Formats: sequence, C-alpha cells, structure tokens
Amino acid sequence: MGDTGIILNITDSSARAPYRRAGTWQQSKGVKRKFSNVSKEPEAKRQPAPPSQKYQSKNKLAERNKGKNSPSKKTTSVASEENQKGRPAVKTSSLFKNNPEVPAIERTKITQLQEQVFSSDSFSELELHPHLVSTITNVLNMTHMTSVQKRTIPVLMSGRDALVRSQTGSGKTLAYGIPLVQALQGVTPKIQRIDGPYALIIVPTRELALQSFTTIQKLLKPFTWIVPGVLMGGEKRKSEKARLRKGINILISTPGRLVDHIKSTQSIHFTRVRWLIVDEADRILDLGFEKDVTAILNALNAQCQERQNVLLSATLSQGVTRLADVSLHNPLSITITDDSQTEAQRAVTDLLEPSQQSDGETSSFAMPEKLRQHAVVVPSKLKLVTLAAFILAKWKCEKKTKMIIFFPSCELVEFHHKLLSSILELIDKEMQTHSKAFFRLHGNMEQEERTEVFQQFTQARAGVLFCTDVAARGLDLPQVTWIVQYNAPASAAEYIHRVGRTARLGAQGSSLLILLPSEAEYIRILADHKISVSEMKMDEVLSNLLKMDFLEIKRVGIKKSQASDPQAVRERATVLQTKFEDYVHRSPDTALCAKRALQSYVRSYATYPKTLKHIFHVRSLHLGHVAKSFGLRDAPHNLSQQLAGNPKHLGKAGPRRANVHKKMKAKQKFSDLLLSEFSSGFSPKPKKAKHDTNQKIET
Repeated sequence: MGDTGIILNITDSSARAPYRRAGTWQQSKGVKRKFSNVSKEPEAKRQPAPPSQKYQSKNKLAERNKGKNSPSKKTTSVASEENQKGRPAVKTSSLFKNNPEVPAIERTKITQLQEQVFSSDSFSELELHPHLVSTITNVLNMTHMTSVQKRTIPVLMSGRDALVRSQTGSGKTLAYGIPLVQALQGVTPKIQRIDGPYALIIVPTRELALQSFTTIQKLLKPFTWIVPGVLMGGEKRKSEKARLRKGINILISTPGRLVDHIKSTQSIHFTRVRWLIVDEADRILDLGFEKDVTAILNALNAQCQERQNVLLSATLSQGVTRLADVSLHNPLSITITDDSQTEAQRAVTDLLEPSQQSDGETSSFAMPEKLRQHAVVVPSKLKLVTLAAFILAKWKCEKKTKMIIFFPSCELVEFHHKLLSSILELIDKEMQTHSKAFFRLHGNMEQEERTEVFQQFTQARAGVLFCTDVAARGLDLPQVTWIVQYNAPASAAEYIHRVGRTARLGAQGSSLLILLPSEAEYIRILADHKISVSEMKMDEVLSNLLKMDFLEIKRVGIKKSQASDPQAVRERATVLQTKFEDYVHRSPDTALCAKRALQSYVRSYATYPKTLKHIFHVRSLHLGHVAKSFGLRDAPHNLSQQLAGNPKHLGKAGPRRANVHKKMKAKQKFSDLLLSEFSSGFSPKPKKAKHDTNQKIET
C-alpha cells in the first residue's frame, strides 16, 4: 500500500520522474512534454509577441497547410484567394494536364472531284410553259440552270425513268419538280382535285417533306387547279384523312406515314398516278424504310402499271442499286462530276445499268467548289471548351454567323443546347451582341415544335442549330456559313450530307470536324474517298478567348499586353470550363442530364461499324476525361446502374432496402466510390473468388 501511495503522489506531481518496469527504463510522451516545459524559461522572463503578429503568423501557417491539404487540386475551379504577392492563384493543371499527345496530321495531295454547279443555259431555252418560266425567274429568283437540272429536265420531259446522282445542294428538287409541273399542267382534260394523286413523292424526313411541299407549291402558283399535299408523322391522322378525301394531286409523304394510310385509309387510291419520285433514296434505306418502300411499290403496281419513276441521291450505295433494279424500267443514269470524262465517255456511263455503277462505300464524292473543309484534333477534356471558343470567335468576328452543329443522339442535342445556350447567352449579353439565337432539332421533339424550329432557323439571319442527322439530308437552309461535326460520322457518305448544308448553289461555306487524338486516322479514311481536309490547330481556336475580356483574370501590376501568352489562354479556358461545371453541378437535375448525355455518347460510340472499330473503339475512351467535356468534375461510378429506371423518379425515391444491404455487404474502399478524371473508367472488375469445398478455412 505504501508503494502504491508513492506512485500516486508521483503521478499527481507536476515534475514526473521516469519509472522503471520489467528491468528497463521507459518514458511516455506525456512525461517528455512535461519535462520540456520544466526546462523552459519562466513565463515572466519571456517577451510576449504582439497580438496582431501572433494572429498573422497563424494565418500564414493556415494558408500553407491549406495549399498542401486542400482537395481543390482535383477540381478545375479557379482559386479565388490571392497568394503572397497579391496575384490570384488560377489552377489550370486539371484541364491541361495528363492529356494524350495530339498527333501530327499529314495532309496528302488529293485531286478532289468538283462538280460545276451552274451552267450557261437558261430556263427560257427549254420548252416550258411561259407562266412556269416566269415563276422560276420571279418567285424562285433563278435564271440559269444548274448542271444537274440541265441534264435531268430534258430526260424527264421525254418520259424516261432516271437515276440521278449529284452532290447535295445542287438543285435536285427543281430538277424533278419543273418537269413534273410542266407535265401535269398540260393534262387534258384539266386535272381536278377529286381525281386524287397524279404524282407521288417519297422523302425520308418530315423537314424535307415540308421543304419539298413549299417548293412545289411555289412552282404551282400559276396553276391553281393542281393541289399539292403533305403527309408525315406527328400530324393528326384525322385531318390527313380529311385532306385525302377532298383530294390531293401531288402527294408528298414520308414512307412510314404513307404505308399507315395505305393500310387504314379507304379514300386513298393510286389509279391515276403517273409519277413516282423517291428523293434521298440512300437515306430512306439507311433509316430502315426498305420494307415500307416495298409496300408502297406493291400498292402502286396493283393499281397502276404505266408511270414514270425517278430516283435521286447524292451517293450511290448497294441498297440504292437494288431499289433501282426493282422500281426503274430501262433507266438513264445521270451523274454530274467535273472530272476528266469526255462527253462520249459520259454518254456510255449514262447508259450503264445501275448495278454496273460503282459502290458508294468505295467511290469518290463530288464536293462543292467553294466549300472549305477543316479538322481539329482535341483531347477529350478540352472538347467542350474548344467548341464554345469556336462559337464565341464566330460571334465576335462574323456578325451574320449561321451555324449548324451535328451530334450523334437526341440526348446530346438536348444537353449541349441547354448548357451552351445558358452560358453563352449570358456571355452574349456581356459582349453586347444580342442578335444570336440557339435552336435545337431532333427526332424526339413534337412535330409542331420541329416545324416551328425549322421555319424559325430558315428565316433567321444568324443563329446556332444543334441537331442530329435529321437535318443532314436534302434540307436547304439558306445562308448557313459553318457546319460543325462534334463527332465523326459513321461513313464518308454521311460526312458529305452533313457538310452539304452549306456552300449550296455556289455560295461560300466552311466545315469543321472535331476529332479526338485516337480518331486522327479518320482523316485518312476521308482521303481515300478524295475528300481533302485541312488541319486547324486547337491552340488557334482557344487563342480566340483572348478577345473575350470578360474571361480575363485581373492581376495587380500586369499590363494587358503581357497577358497574351499560352498561360493566359489556359487560364481563360479554365474560367470558361468552370462556368460550365458550375452550371452542371448547380442542381441534381442538371447533373443527371449531363450523366444521361454521357451515357448516350458512350452508347453511340459503340455503334460504329466494324470497318472503323480500329479508330472508334469504346475501350479507347477515357471516361474521366470524357466526363470533363460534359461539365462533370468526376466520371460517374457505375454509370449504367445509376441511370437505370425512370429518370423522373431518380433521386427522389431511393433504391429498395434489400438492394442497399446487398451493396453494403461487398467490401469497397472509399476511393472506389468516386472515379476521378484520371481514372479511365474501364478498369476490370475484381474477380470473385471461387469457393473450393476441399480448401480449409483458416481462422
């Protein structure tokens, strides 16, 4: 008991002596700290630091520790604190670090096929009705024929079937519309509305149906007794049936809706049909309407035997040749290219059967003469910023910019339209340009909204249209100056149709193709089809941000002229990227929209054909980097599981408790729950250990 009392007294004392246990001397940390306090000077002899200096030193130490331990290094947010020199610390490593190397693009010399758009012949030289010539001159403002019109109109007026292949934007609608109106206005006795269809025009999309209807309506202005009409998906069947009962003489329709009326509408008949015109035949087949076209042909053959058939296309694929073999009788093939063929060679080519023509997948394509084509190679993380910088540059330099941006899916159109319109319209106000508008067009929109957007963009003097390939075929959108392809198309033919929305009928136009470093070989694929593309450097596009003063980071003691260096470009790009990320992460709904767009992008990437899998393979994507291009700071973990189910209820009602318990059973590290931008997202899952009944369990 006495020993114990002595130990207690030592423990309670302020100066604690070392104690001995098991024959060794040990000293605790607490003992060491108290001994050090004893060895120091008394408090009375020390010079206390002033309170201001004391707190200042603590703040400096906190700032140093904050710079070392702060998790903000993993984000792209611009630091708002100033360093010791009074300059804001802008972090650009997250956006410009760990990117793949951009390969150098070797541009091979290519003799690109050109097509002479206009000819020297005028419409007055043809044997047309004077009122029709006057309408073409005064209403359509055209005096001279294009090359395809010069060669096609006389053939169709002679009554022969024809397969017309010409570049997009060369005037193919008038090439068949003028001889069609010329033939129908001369029918005796006069055509009456109740007679029903005399001509049937099949087009792939609703927008092209509206455009073709408008063109035919203008041509029929002096011939009021001939009634055109249009049938397309999205409209009310009841109103369409009423129009069919009243009578339509020139019927323009999409394949699916026409087959629907053939099966369900008794008032539709084809006994007087004299013309069958299939416009954009390759696109009709690409969209999977081959069975519908077959059903239409069977209905026509059952009710009328003698008619004139015309197929028009910008490309000639195997599907088009099969359709030509079935629908055309002794056709004349018309191909317009400005190559080395003589007139005699062209005559021989024209007389060949469609099956003897070259395949569209391996042949060359005629390009508009005044089309300037560009490509830029951009790492995934910088893709969104580069697109925004390109749009801003055109707004700043070109007052009447009219641009179309193609995306591979409806979700991508919706996401980029919301994101860029929200951010860039605010920037537009700061730039005081207030004349730009954003539009969107895709297949999931209601028909009334699609029609309204199509008409608004057609009439607009400037604007940006975000769209899918629904706007890639046949549409004549006036004054479009730039075509941007945010993702590479799945074929060279699709590339031709997209860029064909500009440089139409001899006008000036430009195109830009955005590629990832792993996709640079796609330019060689285009070169195999004699498509010449010049390289545009990413740094040149991003350097346009230096003209945007609102992105400038003001620093004390630095002149504006000294800030025009690569570091300044990176800082402004980071500021713009931060605006996008702040918008995406401001609410669960915007974050969910970004995740769904990311999922749609990965799915569309997996749909490239086998011939392009060596260039576009989903395993070559770095999901952490790709997530940056959608404004996400980190790639979502288990993306497919998060987005399963109804998106409207996602986040409100959580998963069932049974699923939660199942997930909690699996041992997961906290670092596995979030994938940073440095994670590819395609790391293999850990294999489950196989249970061996013979193996003993060690305890």
